[in-house]
Amino acid sequence: MTDINSNNKKALIAMSGGVDSSVAAKIINDASFECIGCTMKLYDNDDTVLSKDNTCCSLDDVEDARQVAANLKMPYYVFNFKDGFKEHVIDSFVKAYESGKTPNPCILCNRYMKFEKLYQRARELGCYYVVTGHYARIEYDGNRYLLKKAIDKSKDQSYVLYSMTQEQLKHTLFPLGELEKTKVREIATKNGFVNSNKPDSQDICFVPDGDYASFLERYTGKKYEEGHFIDCAGNMLGTHKGIVRYTVGQRKGLGISYNEPIYVKDIDVKNNTVVLARDSELYSDRLIANDINLISVDKIDKPMEVTAKIRYRHTEAKATVTQISEDEIEVVFKEPQRAITKGQAVVLYQGDIVVGGGTIC
Repeated sequence: MTDINSNNKKALIAMSGGVDSSVAAKIINDASFECIGCTMKLYDNDDTVLSKDNTCCSLDDVEDARQVAANLKMPYYVFNFKDGFKEHVIDSFVKAYESGKTPNPCILCNRYMKFEKLYQRARELGCYYVVTGHYARIEYDGNRYLLKKAIDKSKDQSYVLYSMTQEQLKHTLFPLGELEKTKVREIATKNGFVNSNKPDSQDICFVPDGDYASFLERYTGKKYEEGHFIDCAGNMLGTHKGIVRYTVGQRKGLGISYNEPIYVKDIDVKNNTVVLARDSELYSDRLIANDINLISVDKIDKPMEVTAKIRYRHTEAKATVTQISEDEIEVVFKEPQRAITKGQAVVLYQGDIVVGGGTIC
């Protein structure tokens, strides 16, 4: 169980307007906490997206969150965190794509916004805990705070939370970690929440149409230069429409004909080329990751047997991890993995426990 401080039961509830954070607020409110609800205003919809469907931060989302907070008779605020979100999430997203990488902005949002900016605001308001609607669990083993997978494995979000520190875990509650999603909707319906049947948000909140390249062009004002598709031997296969339009493992949208299925293997920013290869050439048995964060241990003193995920929806694979410097790990897989992608996170597990993770480089 989470080590709850019974002497300070004041909590700041992050409310996105969705059903998960609303039910999290309900659970904590019912547990006799002194609760404050809040929504983080992270960006202006008109500046960053084409559509407001399936996003957060819209006026409708704020109103939904406000109504749930009123239902629960808790104070509610909207915090303007747009500058921090632009710096740490959107600008980092742009820089990664321009560097030939494929980022996961949800990880950056959790790291810099929910568990840094919001954590700081909670301290200013005298709140001991930050509460979110993430599907994950926090436990204290008498020595360390542990991040664990959710009971509902189909909704588990521990992957995007691997950057949490011991101090953040100590002051965070995940009320949904022990619940199935069906139960969460049942609670919302029973309590008459306006968002009880609201669909889960999809894709990246500030790029809901999924067209990352068009977003990058609108946001930066740039027209990304065309270049060559080449094979592993350097032979030219065609013309690409700008490196930001491609990611390792991609097949669709290449716009070239070939006598067999062909996929993106690598992106060469310096030469503005995209390397294409057969599926069999996309596999590798190792990776290096930097900017690491370890949770279940202070450091990895010797090779450790783990399972590892190289992207959010990836199936965990058996591997051995070695810490090769203060901020780097090497992960060697028992079986080669397909399309290991620079910029994505590798997250390490032992059973349900998150060991830690880092950014693939």
